[in-house]
Amino acid sequence: MIFTLLLLGALLPYVTFTAYVNVGIVNGTEAKAHSRPYMVSVQRNKQHICGGFLVSEQFVMTAAHCFENRQSLTVVVGAQDLKHSSDHTAVKFYHIHPGFDSHNLQNDIMLLQVNGKIKKTKIVQPISLPKKNRNIKAKSKCSVAGWGKQTTEGSPTDRLMEVEVTVIDSKSCEKYWGKTSRMVCAIGQGGFCQGDSGGPLVCKDTAVGIVSFNEKNNCDKPTRPNVYTQISKFLPWIKAILEGVKQELD
Repeated sequence: MIFTLLLLGALLPYVTFTAYVNVGIVNGTEAKAHSRPYMVSVQRNKQHICGGFLVSEQFVMTAAHCFENRQSLTVVVGAQDLKHSSDHTAVKFYHIHPGFDSHNLQNDIMLLQVNGKIKKTKIVQPISLPKKNRNIKAKSKCSVAGWGKQTTEGSPTDRLMEVEVTVIDSKSCEKYWGKTSRMVCAIGQGGFCQGDSGGPLVCKDTAVGIVSFNEKNNCDKPTRPNVYTQISKFLPWIKAILEGVKQELD
């Protein structure tokens, strides 16, 4: 395995402001079969640990904190029910943002480069990313999906669930969580819980955020908004990696 940076110490992250990482969909509904062809299950030892999403034939985007203890990961694409998904694709390179801080989850973004190429089909398609670095408008209606827990004390689900959420303004986000210049907050009747980290926050068919963290031990009735890494803040880094690999293959 090759990494884009040398990680010192354990990568099992923790947050100092009563948040919980590696977070399922609460108060959601089951997604229509294969309506989200970009969704990816990130797995370790064939067990789902995080969500992710396909951004090209070679890359899956997810949260940096999903890489724990230097253990090898695989990805499963085109899945609706994980019980019936056995086609694992190995991860070749782990591109973790060099500014990732496991203590406060700043720059919580990672690109997984798979072996070979993932074949596009009707049920396997990449999702668009933002084209410019701009903040997401407050009150935007978006959605999040995953295979995680549906209640704080519940169990992960094998079937892909989804829920609608509403983006809140950056000042309100900072009021609850402090410095969030590269993050975006969202609220709703539901949200995410353990097992959905790394999944996409989707607004108008574009992935604008990555599930990062929420309030500790309180998925059901959180008093603070859920937090996502804001993808548009990392476009130069993303472009450099994707285009660099493409040039190597040309």
